[in-house]
Amino acid sequence: MPSKIKYAYLKERTWMFRRNYPQDVALVLGSNALKQSLKTGDPRVASARASEVNAHFERQVEKVRSGIDANLCESATETAGPACEWGEPSREVLVRLRSALEAEASEFGVISFPNRPIRKKVPTTGALAKVYLRKRANELRPGGYKSVRYSVGLFASKFGDRPLTALSREDGRWFVSVLPQLSRVLGKSWRTRGNGLEACLEFSRLRKDGITVRTQKRIWSQVNHFLDWAVYEGHMERNPFRTVLLDRRVKVSPYAVPTDDEVKALLGANDPLIHDVMLFCLLSGMRAGEAVGLLREDLVQKGNLGLFVHVRPNAVRELKTEASERFIPLHSVLEGMLSSLPGAGQLFPDLTVSQVTKGFTTLKQRLQMDREKLVFHSTRKWFITQCERTGVPEHFTASLVGHKSARSENKLTYGIYSAGISDEQKRQILDQIRLP
Repeated sequence: MPSKIKYAYLKERTWMFRRNYPQDVALVLGSNALKQSLKTGDPRVASARASEVNAHFERQVEKVRSGIDANLCESATETAGPACEWGEPSREVLVRLRSALEAEASEFGVISFPNRPIRKKVPTTGALAKVYLRKRANELRPGGYKSVRYSVGLFASKFGDRPLTALSREDGRWFVSVLPQLSRVLGKSWRTRGNGLEACLEFSRLRKDGITVRTQKRIWSQVNHFLDWAVYEGHMERNPFRTVLLDRRVKVSPYAVPTDDEVKALLGANDPLIHDVMLFCLLSGMRAGEAVGLLREDLVQKGNLGLFVHVRPNAVRELKTEASERFIPLHSVLEGMLSSLPGAGQLFPDLTVSQVTKGFTTLKQRLQMDREKLVFHSTRKWFITQCERTGVPEHFTASLVGHKSARSENKLTYGIYSAGISDEQKRQILDQIRLP
């Protein structure tokens, strides 16, 4: 499949042709270049059409130049004899040439290409949604696919019986209008699993815990991605929802940071399920998924600096971002508990992220900690807060917890020129962290 086509470029999924005319030809035509849409997003089709337009361009140039020669010689004969020596065509010659070319507009106009054909048999929204979800299942991680499946599934449950081309802008506006009514516990309650949009709305009417604007925007974005894919595959000419805006403002609602008393209570409970992994996250700033997926071989000895945890993709889990791969010094408290963990394979073989988060909720209820936004991920915020309170620069902390550095406005430039902090600096930072 050609990625580059001579005199053509891709603009918003459609190939365009542009080739500049020679100066003498541009003067006659009154245009600097031949420009036209190839009316396709397929590189193979675009390549063939570009060749056709290019041949048309060559014929134009040849025709114009032959006309220039003929008219110049004719004018020269009338005024100065048979010697045809002109530096450039006169205004009279240009007018005569352009008039002649206008009479042959069929040859000098752009080539007509048909629009990308729409398949005769238009699939239903539900049938095409199944094809799309199978495709995305092979491209996304389980967590990301679950989100896409939920969003597209909600949409298809309402419009699944409709032909794809029958969707209208009003359908999009209705869908956007009902998103705020959906409850945030949908999918978590056994009573709502597998329910369509209408049933979910009926369940949500009895509650007052609507999903956040951020979640609404994610659902809407994923539905639009599905329809954009349908356009690209030729099932419809355009996405009718592209002009429907979800302009509600996202409200930042960060997780709570545990107080020292709450940390002491959580660790003092010595919960048999999550105590060890919670301690790991408090003293390393790791995410729950990173800690649960740790292998014994991820512990690396670095000379007199001691053990480091190499957070990297492995057979158990992937990482959230590229910045998530990093080395974290192992805190002395954690080194002391290694003897109680498996000597090979996963350090926490019987745990999943779901078990950890649900176990934290159960523990919190048992300790009667009902503070809103206090979740297991708050352990990561506690670590970051301790770094801040000990005077650690923000970009140092970012390298420990796997965030992109925010030291400068141009984060990309900083990331290119900085090699990051040293292992010695990381060890000094970790040694300052103390449990309450």
